[in-house]
Amino acid sequence: MKKILVLTLVVALMVSMLLIGTSCTQEQATTEESAETEATETEAAETEAGSELIGVTMPTKSLQRWNQDGDNIKKQLEAKGYEVDLQYAENDVNTQLSQLENQITKGCKVLVIASIDGSALGEVLKKAADAGIKSIAYDRLIMETPNVDYYVSFDNFRVGEFQGKYIEEALGLDKGNGPFNIELVAGSPDDNNAFLFNAGAMSVLQPYIDNGQLVVVSGQTDFTTIATPAWKSETAQARMDNIITAHYAGGTKLDAVLCPNDSTAIGVIAALDNVGYGSADKPYPIITGQDCDIPNVIAIIEGKQAMSVFKDTRTLAAKAVEMVEAIINGTEVPVNNTEDYDNGVKVVPSFLCDPVVVTKDNYKEMLIDSGYYTEDQITK
Repeated sequence: MKKILVLTLVVALMVSMLLIGTSCTQEQATTEESAETEATETEAAETEAGSELIGVTMPTKSLQRWNQDGDNIKKQLEAKGYEVDLQYAENDVNTQLSQLENQITKGCKVLVIASIDGSALGEVLKKAADAGIKSIAYDRLIMETPNVDYYVSFDNFRVGEFQGKYIEEALGLDKGNGPFNIELVAGSPDDNNAFLFNAGAMSVLQPYIDNGQLVVVSGQTDFTTIATPAWKSETAQARMDNIITAHYAGGTKLDAVLCPNDSTAIGVIAALDNVGYGSADKPYPIITGQDCDIPNVIAIIEGKQAMSVFKDTRTLAAKAVEMVEAIINGTEVPVNNTEDYDNGVKVVPSFLCDPVVVTKDNYKEMLIDSGYYTEDQITK
Protein backbone atom coordinates (compact mmCIF):
# COMPACT_ATOMS: atom_id res chain seq x y z
CA MET A 1 0.00 0.00 0.00
CA LYS A 2 2.84 2.31 0.90
CA LYS A 3 4.52 1.54 -2.43
CA ILE A 4 1.36 2.45 -4.30
CA LEU A 5 1.08 5.74 -2.37
CA VAL A 6 4.70 6.67 -3.07
CA LEU A 7 4.32 5.81 -6.74
CA THR A 8 1.21 7.99 -6.94
CA LEU A 9 3.02 10.91 -5.34
CA VAL A 10 5.96 10.56 -7.72
CA VAL A 11 3.67 10.50 -10.74
CA ALA A 12 1.79 13.56 -9.46
CA LEU A 13 5.04 15.42 -8.91
CA MET A 14 6.25 14.62 -12.43
CA VAL A 15 2.98 15.78 -13.97
CA SER A 16 3.10 19.00 -11.95
CA MET A 17 6.65 19.73 -13.06
CA LEU A 18 5.69 19.05 -16.68
CA LEU A 19 2.77 21.45 -16.46
CA ILE A 20 4.93 24.15 -14.86
CA GLY A 21 7.55 23.76 -17.60
CA THR A 22 4.93 23.96 -20.32
CA SER A 23 3.43 27.08 -18.73
CA CYS A 24 6.84 28.76 -18.50
CA THR A 25 7.60 27.91 -22.12
CA GLN A 26 4.26 29.33 -23.26
CA GLU A 27 4.76 32.46 -21.16
CA GLN A 28 8.26 32.95 -22.58
CA ALA A 29 6.97 32.43 -26.11
CA THR A 30 4.17 34.92 -25.49
CA THR A 31 6.63 37.46 -24.07
CA GLU A 32 9.02 37.02 -27.00
CA GLU A 33 6.14 37.29 -29.47
CA SER A 34 4.90 40.44 -27.75
CA ALA A 35 8.37 41.98 -27.78
CA GLU A 36 8.80 41.09 -31.45
CA THR A 37 5.42 42.60 -32.31
CA GLU A 38 6.23 45.76 -30.35
CA ALA A 39 9.60 46.08 -32.11
CA THR A 40 7.94 45.60 -35.50
CA GLU A 41 5.31 48.22 -34.71
CA THR A 42 7.98 50.66 -33.50
CA GLU A 43 10.07 50.07 -36.59
CA ALA A 44 7.03 50.59 -38.81
CA ALA A 45 6.16 53.80 -36.97
CA GLU A 46 9.72 55.06 -37.35
CA THR A 47 9.75 54.15 -41.05
CA GLU A 48 6.42 55.90 -41.54
CA ALA A 49 7.57 59.03 -39.67
CA GLY A 50 10.89 59.12 -41.48
CA SER A 51 9.36 58.74 -44.93
CA GLU A 52 6.87 61.60 -44.73
CA LEU A 53 6.56 63.43 -48.05
CA ILE A 54 7.50 67.13 -47.96
CA GLY A 55 6.67 69.47 -50.84
CA VAL A 56 9.23 72.15 -51.73
CA THR A 57 8.49 74.70 -54.46
CA MET A 58 11.04 77.24 -55.69
CA PRO A 59 10.36 80.13 -58.10
CA THR A 60 12.91 79.45 -60.85
CA LYS A 61 16.15 77.76 -61.81
CA SER A 62 17.30 80.84 -63.71
CA LEU A 63 18.77 82.44 -60.57
CA GLN A 64 21.67 80.71 -58.86
CA ARG A 65 20.38 81.29 -55.35
CA TRP A 66 17.11 79.36 -55.85
CA ASN A 67 19.04 76.34 -57.13
CA GLN A 68 21.13 76.46 -53.97
CA ASP A 69 18.08 76.89 -51.74
CA GLY A 70 16.25 73.97 -53.32
CA ASP A 71 19.27 71.68 -53.24
CA ASN A 72 20.09 72.54 -49.63
CA ILE A 73 16.56 71.92 -48.36
CA LYS A 74 16.25 68.65 -50.30
CA LYS A 75 19.60 67.28 -49.11
CA GLN A 76 18.99 68.22 -45.49
CA LEU A 77 15.47 66.74 -45.44
CA GLU A 78 16.57 63.54 -47.17
CA ALA A 79 19.46 63.18 -44.72
CA LYS A 80 16.80 63.00 -41.98
CA GLY A 81 14.83 60.33 -43.82
CA TYR A 82 12.10 62.42 -45.44
CA GLU A 83 10.95 62.11 -49.03
CA VAL A 84 11.05 65.39 -50.94
CA ASP A 85 9.08 66.59 -53.94
CA LEU A 86 11.18 69.55 -55.19
CA GLN A 87 9.69 71.67 -57.95
CA TYR A 88 10.76 74.80 -59.87
CA ALA A 89 8.08 76.93 -61.54
CA GLU A 90 10.27 79.03 -63.88
CA ASN A 91 8.63 82.23 -62.64
CA ASP A 92 5.20 81.19 -63.90
CA VAL A 93 2.47 81.60 -61.30
CA ASN A 94 0.09 79.08 -62.89
CA THR A 95 2.85 76.49 -62.99
CA GLN A 96 3.52 77.00 -59.29
CA LEU A 97 -0.19 76.70 -58.49
CA SER A 98 -0.34 73.44 -60.43
CA GLN A 99 2.73 72.11 -58.62
CA LEU A 100 1.18 72.90 -55.25
CA GLU A 101 -2.10 71.23 -56.26
CA ASN A 102 -0.14 68.10 -57.18
CA GLN A 103 1.75 68.13 -53.90
CA ILE A 104 -1.52 68.33 -51.97
CA THR A 105 -2.91 65.42 -54.01
CA LYS A 106 0.25 63.36 -53.37
CA GLY A 107 -0.27 63.75 -49.63
CA CYS A 108 2.61 66.02 -48.71
CA LYS A 109 2.58 66.67 -44.97
CA VAL A 110 4.22 70.10 -45.13
CA LEU A 111 4.66 72.60 -47.97
CA VAL A 112 7.75 74.82 -48.12
CA ILE A 113 7.00 77.58 -50.62
CA ALA A 114 9.17 80.31 -52.10
CA SER A 115 6.36 82.10 -53.92
CA ILE A 116 6.49 83.82 -57.28
CA ASP A 117 3.50 86.05 -56.56
CA GLY A 118 2.91 86.19 -52.83
CA SER A 119 -0.73 87.23 -53.28
CA ALA A 120 -1.76 84.47 -55.69
CA LEU A 121 -1.73 81.43 -53.40
CA GLY A 122 -4.78 81.97 -51.19
CA GLU A 123 -7.07 79.41 -52.80
CA VAL A 124 -4.52 76.61 -53.08
CA LEU A 125 -3.34 77.14 -49.50
CA LYS A 126 -6.94 76.89 -48.29
CA LYS A 127 -7.07 73.46 -49.93
CA ALA A 128 -3.85 72.55 -48.17
CA ALA A 129 -5.20 73.73 -44.81
CA ASP A 130 -8.46 71.82 -45.32
CA ALA A 131 -6.36 68.70 -45.90
CA GLY A 132 -4.45 69.30 -42.67
CA ILE A 133 -1.26 70.36 -44.47
CA LYS A 134 0.88 73.09 -42.88
CA SER A 135 2.61 75.71 -45.05
CA ILE A 136 5.92 77.50 -44.53
CA ALA A 137 6.61 80.66 -46.56
CA TYR A 138 10.27 80.42 -47.53
CA ASP A 139 12.19 83.71 -47.87
CA ARG A 140 9.19 85.46 -49.48
CA LEU A 141 6.19 86.20 -47.30
CA ILE A 142 2.93 84.80 -48.67
CA MET A 143 0.35 87.55 -48.58
CA GLU A 144 -3.39 87.96 -47.98
CA THR A 145 -4.23 84.50 -46.65
CA PRO A 146 -4.76 83.09 -43.16
CA ASN A 147 -3.46 79.72 -44.35
CA VAL A 148 0.26 80.35 -44.20
CA ASP A 149 1.48 78.99 -40.89
CA TYR A 150 5.11 80.11 -40.63
CA TYR A 151 7.67 82.30 -42.38
CA VAL A 152 11.43 81.73 -42.53
CA SER A 153 13.71 84.32 -44.07
CA PHE A 154 16.46 86.79 -43.41
CA ASP A 155 15.77 90.19 -41.91
CA ASN A 156 14.98 91.77 -45.26
CA PHE A 157 14.50 95.32 -44.00
CA ARG A 158 17.97 94.99 -42.51
CA VAL A 159 19.35 93.80 -45.86
CA GLY A 160 18.22 97.11 -47.37
CA GLU A 161 19.66 99.00 -44.42
CA PHE A 162 23.03 97.35 -45.01
CA GLN A 163 22.96 98.50 -48.64
CA GLY A 164 21.98 102.04 -47.70
CA LYS A 165 24.57 102.26 -44.93
CA TYR A 166 27.30 101.02 -47.24
CA ILE A 167 26.57 103.87 -49.64
CA GLU A 168 26.34 106.31 -46.74
CA GLU A 169 29.75 105.34 -45.38
CA ALA A 170 31.51 104.91 -48.73
CA LEU A 171 30.52 108.43 -49.82
CA GLY A 172 30.99 109.98 -46.40
CA LEU A 173 27.42 111.22 -46.30
CA ASP A 174 27.37 110.91 -42.53
CA LYS A 175 30.33 113.31 -42.49
CA GLY A 176 28.51 115.91 -44.57
CA ASN A 177 30.12 115.10 -47.93
CA GLY A 178 28.27 115.70 -51.18
CA PRO A 179 26.44 116.32 -53.33
CA PHE A 180 26.69 112.96 -55.13
CA ASN A 181 24.64 111.57 -58.00
CA ILE A 182 22.74 108.31 -57.41
CA GLU A 183 20.27 106.14 -59.29
CA LEU A 184 17.82 103.77 -57.65
CA VAL A 185 16.81 100.24 -58.63
CA ALA A 186 14.16 98.15 -56.88
CA GLY A 187 13.08 94.52 -57.11
CA SER A 188 10.03 92.75 -58.46
CA PRO A 189 6.70 94.32 -57.43
CA ASP A 190 5.07 90.91 -56.92
CA ASP A 191 7.65 90.01 -54.27
CA ASN A 192 6.95 91.45 -50.82
CA ASN A 193 10.68 91.34 -50.04
CA ALA A 194 11.33 93.92 -52.73
CA PHE A 195 9.36 96.48 -50.71
CA LEU A 196 11.26 95.56 -47.55
CA PHE A 197 14.68 95.88 -49.23
CA ASN A 198 13.71 99.26 -50.66
CA ALA A 199 12.23 100.50 -47.40
CA GLY A 200 15.36 99.50 -45.48
CA ALA A 201 17.70 101.20 -47.93
CA MET A 202 15.63 104.35 -48.22
CA SER A 203 15.38 104.65 -44.44
CA VAL A 204 19.09 105.48 -44.68
CA LEU A 205 19.27 107.29 -48.02
CA GLN A 206 16.07 109.35 -48.13
CA PRO A 207 17.27 112.01 -45.63
CA TYR A 208 20.32 112.65 -47.83
CA ILE A 209 18.09 112.95 -50.90
CA ASP A 210 15.88 115.37 -49.02
CA ASN A 211 18.80 117.59 -47.95
CA GLY A 212 20.53 117.52 -51.34
CA GLN A 213 23.60 115.46 -50.46
CA LEU A 214 22.27 112.79 -52.84
CA VAL A 215 20.80 113.78 -56.19
CA VAL A 216 18.74 111.36 -58.28
CA VAL A 217 19.56 112.90 -61.65
CA SER A 218 16.90 110.91 -63.54
CA GLY A 219 14.26 111.97 -61.03
CA GLN A 220 13.09 108.34 -60.83
CA THR A 221 12.43 107.56 -57.18
CA ASP A 222 8.95 106.03 -56.76
CA PHE A 223 8.86 102.26 -56.37
CA THR A 224 6.69 101.59 -59.40
CA THR A 225 9.13 103.38 -61.72
CA ILE A 226 12.31 101.85 -60.32
CA ALA A 227 10.92 98.29 -59.91
CA THR A 228 12.39 95.38 -61.89
CA PRO A 229 9.71 92.76 -62.72
CA ALA A 230 10.88 89.18 -62.08
CA TRP A 231 14.24 90.57 -60.93
CA LYS A 232 15.48 90.21 -64.52
CA SER A 233 19.01 91.36 -65.31
CA GLU A 234 18.06 92.34 -68.86
CA THR A 235 15.25 94.55 -67.56
CA ALA A 236 17.61 96.33 -65.15
CA GLN A 237 20.16 96.72 -67.94
CA ALA A 238 17.62 98.19 -70.38
CA ARG A 239 16.45 100.74 -67.83
CA MET A 240 20.02 101.72 -66.94
CA ASP A 241 20.86 102.03 -70.65
CA ASN A 242 18.04 104.56 -70.99
CA ILE A 243 19.08 106.48 -67.85
CA ILE A 244 22.70 106.75 -69.00
CA THR A 245 21.68 107.93 -72.46
CA ALA A 246 19.21 110.49 -71.15
CA HIS A 247 21.10 111.86 -68.15
CA TYR A 248 24.79 110.89 -68.14
CA ALA A 249 25.90 110.99 -71.77
CA GLY A 250 27.34 114.48 -71.37
CA GLY A 251 29.90 113.45 -68.81
CA THR A 252 27.79 113.82 -65.68
CA LYS A 253 29.34 111.61 -63.01
CA LEU A 254 27.39 108.70 -61.58
CA ASP A 255 28.55 108.07 -58.02
CA ALA A 256 26.29 105.26 -56.81
CA VAL A 257 23.57 102.85 -57.89
CA LEU A 258 21.37 101.23 -55.28
CA CYS A 259 20.69 97.68 -56.53
CA PRO A 260 18.59 95.41 -54.31
CA ASN A 261 20.10 92.12 -55.47
CA ASP A 262 22.81 90.61 -57.64
CA SER A 263 20.72 89.92 -60.75
CA THR A 264 19.78 93.61 -61.03
CA ALA A 265 23.39 94.60 -60.23
CA ILE A 266 24.70 92.43 -63.09
CA GLY A 267 22.30 94.20 -65.45
CA VAL A 268 23.48 97.62 -64.27
CA ILE A 269 27.13 96.59 -64.62
CA ALA A 270 26.49 95.40 -68.20
CA ALA A 271 24.96 98.77 -69.08
CA LEU A 272 27.94 100.61 -67.61
CA ASP A 273 30.41 98.33 -69.39
CA ASN A 274 28.73 99.13 -72.70
CA VAL A 275 29.55 102.84 -72.34
CA GLY A 276 33.12 102.48 -71.15
CA TYR A 277 32.93 102.53 -67.36
CA GLY A 278 35.92 101.04 -65.61
CA SER A 279 38.62 103.31 -66.96
CA ALA A 280 40.72 105.69 -64.87
CA ASP A 281 38.66 108.71 -65.95
CA LYS A 282 35.33 106.84 -65.74
CA PRO A 283 35.37 104.61 -62.65
CA TYR A 284 32.50 102.38 -61.68
CA PRO A 285 30.04 103.93 -59.26
CA ILE A 286 29.33 102.22 -55.94
CA ILE A 287 27.00 99.35 -56.81
CA THR A 288 25.23 97.34 -54.12
CA GLY A 289 23.79 93.84 -54.36
CA GLN A 290 22.53 90.80 -52.49
CA ASP A 291 22.98 87.00 -52.62
CA CYS A 292 26.70 86.74 -53.46
CA ASP A 293 26.06 84.99 -56.77
CA ILE A 294 29.27 83.75 -58.40
CA PRO A 295 29.32 86.34 -61.26
CA ASN A 296 28.83 89.08 -58.68
CA VAL A 297 31.57 87.82 -56.39
CA ILE A 298 33.86 87.92 -59.43
CA ALA A 299 32.61 91.47 -60.13
CA ILE A 300 33.42 92.43 -56.52
CA ILE A 301 36.95 91.02 -56.85
CA GLU A 302 37.39 92.95 -60.12
CA GLY A 303 36.17 96.20 -58.56
CA LYS A 304 32.98 96.49 -60.60
CA GLN A 305 30.55 95.85 -57.74
CA ALA A 306 31.25 97.29 -54.30
CA MET A 307 29.36 94.88 -52.05
CA SER A 308 26.75 92.18 -51.78
CA VAL A 309 24.67 91.13 -48.80
CA PHE A 310 25.35 87.47 -48.06
CA LYS A 311 22.37 85.36 -47.04
CA ASP A 312 23.78 81.89 -46.40
CA THR A 313 21.21 79.57 -47.95
CA ARG A 314 22.57 76.68 -45.88
CA THR A 315 21.49 78.48 -42.72
CA LEU A 316 18.08 79.34 -44.13
CA ALA A 317 17.52 75.79 -45.39
CA ALA A 318 18.54 74.34 -42.01
CA LYS A 319 16.01 76.52 -40.22
CA ALA A 320 13.27 75.53 -42.68
CA VAL A 321 14.10 71.86 -42.08
CA GLU A 322 13.98 72.46 -38.32
CA MET A 323 10.51 73.96 -38.73
CA VAL A 324 9.35 70.99 -40.83
CA GLU A 325 10.55 68.51 -38.20
CA ALA A 326 8.80 70.40 -35.42
CA ILE A 327 5.54 70.37 -37.39
CA ILE A 328 5.81 66.64 -38.15
CA ASN A 329 6.70 65.77 -34.55
CA GLY A 330 4.10 68.08 -33.02
CA THR A 331 6.68 70.05 -31.08
CA GLU A 332 7.12 73.80 -30.74
CA VAL A 333 8.10 75.42 -34.05
CA PRO A 334 11.11 77.76 -33.67
CA VAL A 335 10.27 81.44 -34.28
CA ASN A 336 11.94 84.67 -33.17
CA ASN A 337 9.49 87.29 -34.47
CA THR A 338 5.75 87.33 -33.83
CA GLU A 339 5.05 91.03 -34.43
CA ASP A 340 6.44 92.42 -37.68
CA TYR A 341 5.39 90.21 -40.60
CA ASP A 342 1.76 91.05 -41.31
CA ASN A 343 0.56 89.55 -44.59
CA GLY A 344 -2.60 91.67 -44.68
CA VAL A 345 -4.71 89.04 -42.93
CA LYS A 346 -2.55 87.87 -40.02
CA VAL A 347 0.83 88.33 -38.41
CA VAL A 348 2.78 85.28 -39.53
CA PRO A 349 5.08 83.71 -36.88
CA SER A 350 8.58 84.06 -38.32
CA PHE A 351 12.20 83.11 -37.91
CA LEU A 352 14.67 85.67 -39.26
CA CYS A 353 18.29 84.75 -39.92
CA ASP A 354 21.07 87.36 -39.91
CA PRO A 355 22.64 88.57 -43.20
CA VAL A 356 26.22 89.88 -43.51
CA VAL A 357 27.97 92.33 -45.83
CA VAL A 358 30.57 90.91 -48.24
CA THR A 359 33.19 93.10 -49.90
CA LYS A 360 36.54 92.62 -51.60
CA ASP A 361 38.16 92.77 -48.17
CA ASN A 362 36.27 89.88 -46.54
CA TYR A 363 34.93 87.65 -49.33
CA LYS A 364 37.53 84.93 -48.67
CA GLU A 365 36.59 84.68 -45.02
CA MET A 366 32.84 84.81 -45.62
CA LEU A 367 32.54 82.67 -48.75
CA ILE A 368 35.61 80.44 -49.12
CA ASP A 369 36.73 79.74 -45.57
CA SER A 370 33.12 78.97 -44.66
CA GLY A 371 32.94 76.37 -47.44
CA TYR A 372 30.18 78.14 -49.35
CA TYR A 373 32.35 78.36 -52.48
CA THR A 374 35.72 76.99 -53.52
CA GLU A 375 38.48 79.24 -54.81
CA ASP A 376 38.06 77.70 -58.28
CA GLN A 377 34.40 78.66 -58.45
CA ILE A 378 35.10 82.38 -58.19
CA THR A 379 38.23 82.43 -60.34
CA LYS A 380 37.43 83.82 -63.75
